[in-house]
Amino acid sequence: MSFAGRIAVITGGASGIGAACARMLAARGAQVVVTDRDVARAEALATEIGGTAMALDVGRRVANDDAAAEIEARLGPVDILVTSAGVLQRPLRAEELSEADVEEVVRIDQIGTWNSAVAFGARMARRGRGSIITIASIAGERSMPLHAYSPAKAAVIEMTRCLAAEWGRSGVRVNAVSPGFTLTPALGQAIAAGERDPSLLEGSSALGCMVTPDDIAEAVCFLASDAARCITGINLPVDAGWLVAGSWATYGGLPPARGNLP
Repeated sequence: MSFAGRIAVITGGASGIGAACARMLAARGAQVVVTDRDVARAEALATEIGGTAMALDVGRRVANDDAAAEIEARLGPVDILVTSAGVLQRPLRAEELSEADVEEVVRIDQIGTWNSAVAFGARMARRGRGSIITIASIAGERSMPLHAYSPAKAAVIEMTRCLAAEWGRSGVRVNAVSPGFTLTPALGQAIAAGERDPSLLEGSSALGCMVTPDDIAEAVCFLASDAARCITGINLPVDAGWLVAGSWATYGGLPPARGNLP
């Protein structure tokens, strides 16, 4: 799974899942551009992996268009785009969510993903090649007390399908990865502060564990690679089986481990 000679752009690449994708793609030969609103962290990571950093607010359409034009003028055609930029939302009652909170989640997670995908994807389509991996979420697949975040991520999954059909004949593949509960620095801080219970997060999945950022990066690399050349328009959950486990609670929960044969 070599990406030698390919240029990869990661939005929201300075931390968490985006940073893991940047590191893994760079380790496998890609020339990586780390974009983020936090320029200092983006530059630090770019220095670490031998890549390039760029400031980018994905919520502004013109900023994405300008970034795509600048990157291609300086480095060459972009082969891979990973739309990892996103903001989280606290679980609140619907009536407690402010209009500003909803607008910010939608602006970054939904419209920002669209802006980046269109800015880079249209150029890929004109060249006849490229791979886009959007970062969605299991929250886009199930009801949760995340009344802005969940609908925004559901929209990301559907826009992935739409763009896969739009650009398929032009040689551009568009797929989504939906992370489960992923042990990013942000989640680690919430656990350390007592805001999240790791045993509950682990126990809610079929495999009984949380996901790591590298687990997501592995899936992203596969979908970006030639090994996935006939895969487009899919949503790949990387969730340790969280999506399949929940309904078993109605029947008393998941069965325990069978044990190991000698």
